[in-house]
Amino acid sequence: MTILGIDPGFGILGYAVLRASGNIFESLCHGTLQTKKEEKISLRLKFLYEKLIELVDRFSPEEIAMEKLFFSRNVTTAISVGEARGIVLLVAAQKGLEIHEYAPHEVKKAVTGSGRATKREVQNWMKILLNLSEIPKPDDAADALAIAYCHAVTRNFVRRFKE
Repeated sequence: MTILGIDPGFGILGYAVLRASGNIFESLCHGTLQTKKEEKISLRLKFLYEKLIELVDRFSPEEIAMEKLFFSRNVTTAISVGEARGIVLLVAAQKGLEIHEYAPHEVKKAVTGSGRATKREVQNWMKILLNLSEIPKPDDAADALAIAYCHAVTRNFVRRFKE
């Protein structure tokens, strides 16, 4: 199973591609898509769309895992993140991919065992669990990797529970 993990963002969108086979996990790639602040919103969204299509076409994930939107005090940020999430949902629909969403505390718990883990603890665990040579960077890419991992282990647990 190949999973595309997404940490949605408008200025910076984190992505990761994770291959999961039972309890064996392999990071195929991770990184960020960064839009230019000076460009029109429509062009920034188009850029995210095109790059996500390229990732899906290149790695052929079976599912997409994305962080759930949570509201903060900054409504403008929440709206722009919502627009980026809309692009991810559109790509998933066009490519016929299931999308699964996880709250930040669910991701932290799946990776570290604690829903209150720090960003640094999550990054350290991702390095260990995926046998990476270094901590995944930048933060948005590490978050996307953790989201994909969360989905993989959650999926395994649910499958075993049903059996």
